[in-house]
Order: sequence, then structure tokens, then C-alpha cells
Amino acid sequence: MDNFEPQKEPKPKYISRRFLAGCIDYTIVNTIAFMFIFTVGTPDNEGVYHLEGLPSLIPILFWLFLIVCTETWFGATVGNSMVRLKPVTLSGYATNISFTQSLQRHLLDPIDMFFFGVVGILVIQSSDKNQRLGDIWAKTTVTKY
Repeated sequence: MDNFEPQKEPKPKYISRRFLAGCIDYTIVNTIAFMFIFTVGTPDNEGVYHLEGLPSLIPILFWLFLIVCTETWFGATVGNSMVRLKPVTLSGYATNISFTQSLQRHLLDPIDMFFFGVVGILVIQSSDKNQRLGDIWAKTTVTKY
């Protein structure tokens, strides 16, 4: 008889939920950033608004607070909470991911979300742990709760 190994059931990838969560999170971040830029910024000759000096750091700090800190403190971003997803460590020791892991996950969001998320989807599809590039770097994955 052949050495038969039962085939493992593939882990769910939650791609549509992850896409929706990212859309929710970055819609909030970008809406508030644009409102801030149009309120505090100064227009140039062509009507394009600019931030100069310390105020230009505020949208970045808001992103850090809304995405990274929220995920660290509450276990999920606003978008992830709405679609019932949460990041978890691969080690399984911690209930919430650390600040560093959250920062690592989201520093690579521009790459993962490039071309409407195609890069992230391809990486998730090819990863055995259903991870995006940020998840691979941070040693995390996303699960449903």
C-alpha cells in the first residue's frame, strides 16, 4: 500500500475581508488627512494645498495613531474590527501583536496595496500562512474572530 497522508484543509485567506478592511482604514486616514491639509495648508498659484514644517508631520502621526497604535492597543484596526479580523503572532504566545510588529506590518502597506492590492493578493495566495509582505516581515498572520 502507498504511504497515504491525509490532505490538509487549506486555511481560509479572507482576501475580500482584508481588502475591505484596508479600504475602510485608509478611507478614514486619507479623508482626515485631506481635511487637515485643506484646513491648515496654504494654496500655491495653481491652487494646490501644501503643508510646511511641523504641521506636515501631523497626517503621518495620525496614520501612526489610527492604524498602528489602535491595532496594538485593541488587537485590530477599525477596518479589521468591522470585518471581524485580527492579526496574530505566529508564535501564538501573545494575545495582541506588539507595536513593532504592527509598525512592520503597515510600513509595507504601500507595496501590499500597490495596483489596487494585486501585490498583496498574489503574496497571500502564494504564502503557506496566508501572509502579506508586512505579515511575513512582522511574523504575523490574520485570522477571523
